[in-house]
Amino acid sequence: MALLQIAEPNMSATPHQHRLTVGIDLGTTNSLVATVKSGTATCLPDELGNVSLPSVVRYLGDDKLIVGKKALAQQKLDPQNTISSAKRLIGRTLPEIDTTHLPYRFGKSEKIIELQTKNGAKTPIDVSADILRTLRERAEQSLGGELVGAVITVPAYFDDAQRQATKDAARLAGLNVLRLLNEPTAAAIAYGLDNGAEGTFVVYDLGGGTFDVSVLELSKGLFQVKATGGNSALGGDDFDHRLFCHIIENNQLSLTNEHDIQLLFSLVRQAKETLSKQPETRIQATLNNGTEINTLITRAEFHALTQHLIAKTIEPVKQALKDAGVSKSDIKGVIMVGGATRMLHVQQAVGAFFGQTPLNNLNPDQVVALGAAMQANVLAGNKNDDEWLLLDVTPLSLGLETYGGLVEKIIPRNSTLPTARAQDFTTFKDGQTAMTIHVVQGERELVADCRSLAKFTLRGIPPMVAGAARIRVTFQVDVDGLLSVSAREQTTGVQAQIEVKPSYGLDDETITQMLRDSMNNAKDDATARARAEAKVEAESLIGAIQAALDLDADLLSEEELNKINQLMTKLASNLETESAENIRTAVHELSHETDDFAARRMDRNIQRVLGGVNVADLS
Repeated sequence: MALLQIAEPNMSATPHQHRLTVGIDLGTTNSLVATVKSGTATCLPDELGNVSLPSVVRYLGDDKLIVGKKALAQQKLDPQNTISSAKRLIGRTLPEIDTTHLPYRFGKSEKIIELQTKNGAKTPIDVSADILRTLRERAEQSLGGELVGAVITVPAYFDDAQRQATKDAARLAGLNVLRLLNEPTAAAIAYGLDNGAEGTFVVYDLGGGTFDVSVLELSKGLFQVKATGGNSALGGDDFDHRLFCHIIENNQLSLTNEHDIQLLFSLVRQAKETLSKQPETRIQATLNNGTEINTLITRAEFHALTQHLIAKTIEPVKQALKDAGVSKSDIKGVIMVGGATRMLHVQQAVGAFFGQTPLNNLNPDQVVALGAAMQANVLAGNKNDDEWLLLDVTPLSLGLETYGGLVEKIIPRNSTLPTARAQDFTTFKDGQTAMTIHVVQGERELVADCRSLAKFTLRGIPPMVAGAARIRVTFQVDVDGLLSVSAREQTTGVQAQIEVKPSYGLDDETITQMLRDSMNNAKDDATARARAEAKVEAESLIGAIQAALDLDADLLSEEELNKINQLMTKLASNLETESAENIRTAVHELSHETDDFAARRMDRNIQRVLGGVNVADLS
């Protein structure tokens, strides 16, 4: 008898063979790749011993390019063909970004950002793919074999479009994506496993271009994200920009030369890093027009210039704590992640807010990649003992539009992933044979105030009276935060579904603003929803009464008919102006006025059914 050895796709057929996997921190400023060797996560260096890869690509023409440190060094020589901070552009459209300080030549596409280079039009997905390909090649050369897969980290507040764009970039780079992992969650994995920590922790992640905060519950064998928040338009780059503007103002400069701009940016970045170690530093340069710059910057001066930026990170922290239902006193530790957390006043501000010294015993630049590598190792089946479970969450509520422009939330925000939920709906009109499913994302009560994700139509519903059909709508969100929606009519089994891959366009700042708006407008939204629900109830009642009158108006006296018509007209005319309370009062009045009419119709229908039937035959 022959024996067949069966393996999962892309997995080794040898059960005890170590499968080569990596974790990749695809960063705004720098990117890293890590793996687990002999049970320990470690970052993989390049041939020169450099662990960090600057997230910069220079396109040279003839399909040639350079990635990383060399590209960064040449950025000021060829800024239009040297693309950096692509992470800030991925999954977005041109109108949504500030191009003021960007030297690139943009294409005219409305669906996705295009950058005109010597190698032709490049999207942020292409640029990210070139960075990921370099990291893949580094890993395969270092590990001596082909990778089974990779876990790639993303900011916690990346929406579906941005996550899908990151996946697309990975596929272009020849990587099998085992999972997309939120950056703060990856950091928690690294700290939890290395330090054996348990309790409620906050991950404060201030990178080059994004800020994320997560509240996590760590216990033996379980990592659960309780809440997330952040700002994708805030990072270490903004501290550089503030110091850059200060130097310009202090020296009364008017910079138009791209070389001068890039030179000054590189000098202020160095100054920022120096001030984390020394109390003062000096910025010196000679510009293209011969202007000399010689400015002393003290640590206290730099702190004063950028204090407002740190304050902007504390607001999402407060909201995340509120969402998680915990107070500052409940927090056992604060994990600092991202190179920007090396700034002393950032550490001091976070420490002062929580009343404790933040945890920073792991390298803040590497901790995300290390955690991703640990997760990849588990997903590949290399870790069989003492396994831990990771539960991530969805950052915004998901739901669909119901009659009257209302939002029915199916999956609330901060639901643990993966998740699936179903809810039954019905038709609003008699004889309705199709239903449009409009999937939305957001916290507001009205569709107009939420983000539209996708629409699809369920056809083949049996023609029934309004309210008789039963349509089950199922929402499923996978571990990467990607959504699929299906609708099924229960009696016939007809079904329609869609995988939600929204057009690239929603930035994380907008998501944060959506959450803020939901809180600021909670009272108004509740009023608007109540009014919309009352309006739907009124319209349904008017429709039902009108249908009844068309059939059995002869059961009413002229006086009764006139009274009902007057009340219907009054109700219909006030739907757009009256409050929910007044509409419901009018609905009650109309309903009460038609009670006798409904009873008479019931008697007639019974007589119609029983006409000519012997009572004895019914026993």
